[in-house]
Amino acid sequence: MSTTEQPFDPQLIEQTKQQIQKLVREIAQLTKDQVSPSEFYGEFLPRVVQALAAIGGAVWATDEDGRLGLQYQVNLEATKLRDDEEGQAQHGRLLYKCLSGDEGILVPPHSGVTEDDDEAANPTDFLLVLGPLKADEDTVGVLEIIQRAESGPATQQGYLRFAMQMCELAGDYLKSHKLRDFGGREALWTLLEGFSHDVHAHLDPRETAYTIANEGRRLIECDRVSVAIRRGNKCKIEAVSGQDLFDKRSNTVRLLGKLASAVVATGDPIWYAGDTRDMAPQVEDAVQEYVDESHSKNVAVLPLRRPQMVEEDDPDKREPPAEPIGALIVEQIEDSRVPETMVQRVDVVCRHSSIALANALEHQSLFLMPLWRALGKAKWILRARTLPKTLAISGLILAALLWLILWPTDFVMDCKGTLEPVTRQDVFAPADAKVVELLVQHGQLVTEGETVLARLEDDTLRKQMIDVQGQIAATNKQISAKGRERSHRGLSRIEVERIDGELQALGERAESLLAQLAILKKQERELVIISPISGQVLSWDLKDRLELAPVNRGQFLLRIADPTGDWELDLDMPDTQMGHIARFRNELPEDTPQNVTFILATDPGIEHGGEVREIAPIAEVQGEEGNMVQIKVDFKKAELLAALQAAEDDKTPHLRPGAEVNAEVYCGRCSIGYSVFHKAFEFVQSRIIFPYF
Repeated sequence: MSTTEQPFDPQLIEQTKQQIQKLVREIAQLTKDQVSPSEFYGEFLPRVVQALAAIGGAVWATDEDGRLGLQYQVNLEATKLRDDEEGQAQHGRLLYKCLSGDEGILVPPHSGVTEDDDEAANPTDFLLVLGPLKADEDTVGVLEIIQRAESGPATQQGYLRFAMQMCELAGDYLKSHKLRDFGGREALWTLLEGFSHDVHAHLDPRETAYTIANEGRRLIECDRVSVAIRRGNKCKIEAVSGQDLFDKRSNTVRLLGKLASAVVATGDPIWYAGDTRDMAPQVEDAVQEYVDESHSKNVAVLPLRRPQMVEEDDPDKREPPAEPIGALIVEQIEDSRVPETMVQRVDVVCRHSSIALANALEHQSLFLMPLWRALGKAKWILRARTLPKTLAISGLILAALLWLILWPTDFVMDCKGTLEPVTRQDVFAPADAKVVELLVQHGQLVTEGETVLARLEDDTLRKQMIDVQGQIAATNKQISAKGRERSHRGLSRIEVERIDGELQALGERAESLLAQLAILKKQERELVIISPISGQVLSWDLKDRLELAPVNRGQFLLRIADPTGDWELDLDMPDTQMGHIARFRNELPEDTPQNVTFILATDPGIEHGGEVREIAPIAEVQGEEGNMVQIKVDFKKAELLAALQAAEDDKTPHLRPGAEVNAEVYCGRCSIGYSVFHKAFEFVQSRIIFPYF
């Protein structure tokens, strides 16, 4: 069979050449772009396959362990290697053979690189063009082109030369990418070194948390980093990046603490990017609540644990995982993607943060650490230059302590009270009524049993009196009628006995009604209030308060006192101070009074003296002041008036009932330190020593 060769079309050849040159220029430009290897291979390989008019191709790259992995492919399934395990093995050895060499390889279908090489072979029906991808002197991958097998040797060599040229262009990209990667790693290591230095620089948990949050955000390159510290079963947000102060009671911070508590309770980290199906129910609920409030697209919560201890005798034997001490929260507000570099940086920040925070918490938990820290900062006081000053100050402090302990002084219990006349009486309402007439006013003198203070009116009482009087009148009429009926002649004995019985019943009813009327009249007389003692009306503003006003039984109306008689102090002593008074009174000889010193609030510059007359046997609650014991104190009125007169430059002084006084009840002698600080000693005894020792 004869064949006729057709001449090539020069125009078609030129178009093909221009198209190939365009693809080469695009590949050359692509090597200068700062794209990731996966993006580069996705643009590089299709153009190479198109320029060679090949069936397909693939790019294989090595990992950290030197193993080849497929990075990108075009129509690789045409080789039908997927179902041929032996063919896959031969093809894999072929790729490694190209990887170990410096030159490209042409491998015809179903043959090896050499005639006696059956292991590294091409098991496909296509011509394989292989070229090594190099970055500097290191071979990092293989370019594989799947080409038709019917082309001539010269054409196949052309395929190999073009593939090697493309490998050189790809090598330029890989070299520049390697340099950029080294530069990025150097910058990352610089940031990591700075973060590690800063995060371990403090032993205060609060400062450490703020360093983790702010420096960690820079290293991770995210929108926000927060640090939660575990206290008991709950986590409290201690620091938020970019915020020196934040409201811990805000809803966002509260929900973030709730999320951290839920994650720490499980002990497993979570990464939320929109899907919560694989999370525990309590964690899922907490995540949803927080995301709804904060609108974050990506949230990672990683528990922070103390570092595990490894035994020197058995390195493989480790302690069980420690309880989490807190959590690191990483957030992306706008972007829900989780780059691989971000995961790696978060892991690094988490490891360093766990160690730093664990050290800070352990340091803070040392016994009396604030005291040791203060002593450590104060070591300058023992230096030679400051030692004389230190000794002088220490001597002054010692002298002050000795003075407080050894110097005796009067031990007194202070309290407040009022100045009152001894003869005084409070007037109360005798019934539920209305004040119809008020006959006295403030300051008016009244006489016992004579002066009418007020008249009250009880409508109910008046109605009862009218009703009883009507019943009495009706009963008397019935008695008169029965008397006339009995006087008639011709009545039988039985009728006379009946009438006598009715008269007796009516008489008893009349007596009962008269007794009721007497009681009601007595109650009516009691509505006229007469002064119980002679003296002076002390109550203020009576007319506005009582006139024509309804009052209840037992309601206070006014107070009457005799200011011309003896006066006394009514002191309200806190129940907590009565122990000192009782102990001193037990030590006093019989008939020896307990002295009291007091000053008037209106004249605080003059001290007056008195004696305890009576102490109430019970304590009474008086509002917010608590339990109070009333003490009555006698004093000499004449001496008090004389002192006030001397202070007021011969003016006539007067005592005001209810005037406020500050009093001190004498309780013996003690050291001045105990006298000043006895309340602090008692607080320590009752609130600290008693509950815990």
